[in-house]
Amino acid sequence: MLSPSLAQEIAGDTSAVIGFNVLITDAEGMVIGSGDTSRVGSFHEASVEVVRTKEPATHSTSQARQLRGVRPGVTLPLVTDGQAVGTVGITGAPARVRRFGLLVKRQTEILLRESVMLRSRLLSERAAEKLLADIASYDPQVVEGDFLVFRAAELGFDLRLRRVAVAFEVSVPGAAARRQGAPTQDMALVRSELLRTVREVFADPQDVVAGTAPGWIGVLHRLPARRAMDSLVADCRRVADVIAAQDSLSARVGIGEPADSVGGLHDSYQDACDALRLGGRPAGGSPVHLISDLRVHQVLEAVHQSARNRLLDLTTADLRAQPDWPALRETVIAWCESGFNLVRASTALHIHRNTVVYRMNKIEQITGRPLRDHRAALALYLACLADRLGGQ
Repeated sequence: MLSPSLAQEIAGDTSAVIGFNVLITDAEGMVIGSGDTSRVGSFHEASVEVVRTKEPATHSTSQARQLRGVRPGVTLPLVTDGQAVGTVGITGAPARVRRFGLLVKRQTEILLRESVMLRSRLLSERAAEKLLADIASYDPQVVEGDFLVFRAAELGFDLRLRRVAVAFEVSVPGAAARRQGAPTQDMALVRSELLRTVREVFADPQDVVAGTAPGWIGVLHRLPARRAMDSLVADCRRVADVIAAQDSLSARVGIGEPADSVGGLHDSYQDACDALRLGGRPAGGSPVHLISDLRVHQVLEAVHQSARNRLLDLTTADLRAQPDWPALRETVIAWCESGFNLVRASTALHIHRNTVVYRMNKIEQITGRPLRDHRAALALYLACLADRLGGQ
């Protein structure tokens, strides 16, 4: 529990502060930290009895001579969770150094507890990362779903509860170049801060939150029965806004479908990642993308590229020859996704209604198909989506 590196850091720093040599041993009496580094690795006989009794001991010059590796001073037990895990000793005349004993002991135990807590948190994070990775790559032909349910239960997570997968993608557009040479510990600190930000919102003990890759954070969010997806979207947007306020960071979010099985969670997580990829990066648009809004895009992406190209050639060849093709394409998409409503389409495009009417008339003249014919509009819509997907 008390690592040599931590023991040496504590002993060295404390020795410099109090002006007396501080020595730290493990539970077996071996010196693992000392202000006098020549003593590291030696045996400190007095510590064995102190660990056994959990009681401090003082040693005069004559008493120290009778014990192996011991000098005059005081030796105190380091106790955590009721167990003696080592000792801390201060070299000097007992009458002079005794007053430092309790202070050094308490400070060392505090640092030890913090180290144990940090290690425990890191182990929990690694376990959550492994669990999320196993669900993301789940194959029922390779791993039994019940095995992952059992493993999750050991970590305190019940995968049989209704959940929804959420994927966060964090990028650093302005500072990326500056951070290419940043020290590893700085990048780890940024990652830790991002995880903390996400956990502050997804704070349910059943929420699995883990980093999945550099710049990616995955969440398996427990979805209460009465919680609407709009509420989840609002929370995701809040996380994205908090991240965006930190050092030029930006965040996008993908949300899958609710599930209550390992296989369902696998699909939900894949859907969340698809939503991120298919949602695009519209300027000024929402950073949150639901797969339920992108099912057509997802299915179209699964179609073979040659079939998509044929659809494009037969439906939009003349339109794509126009210099304003990107604007025409987005007009068709907005027209269909707005329910063939002129006002909603113009709002989605952030342009005047008359501009939408002008573009629609131009599209109809070039294609010879009225956009108010919904079947013709949907065919053109699919072709426009295919073209957009080809550019992602």
